Amino acid sequence: MRIERHPIIEDYAKGRKVSFFYNGKEVCGYEGEPVAAALKAMGVNVHRYTVKRHEPRGIFCAIGRCTDCVMVVDGVANVRTCMTPLVEGMSVETQDALKAGEIHETL
Repeated sequence: MRIERHPIIEDYAKGRKVSFFYNGKEVCGYEGEPVAAALKAMGVNVHRYTVKRHEPRGIFCAIGRCTDCVMVVDGVANVRTCMTPLVEGMSVETQDALKAGEIHETL
């Protein structure tokens, strides 16, 4: 289930295996791959929930144009995980609705 190629990020090199935290649980991925790709490889499909109906959202466009993949990354809400490279020790949390303010493409 690992995404090997990305339509916008030019052939990112899969780095070394690193640990990061997903909803408080220590998990593994590859340094430099998009956070969304690491989560997809683990079978995670829900990144956030909508405001009105609390419906799940996940990867949709995977090119940074929509907001379906936004999550809280290292305490910052609205981070587009499809465009944010994974780094060791990163904290990634499911987001409940879009938060007021700016949408972040990368950290």
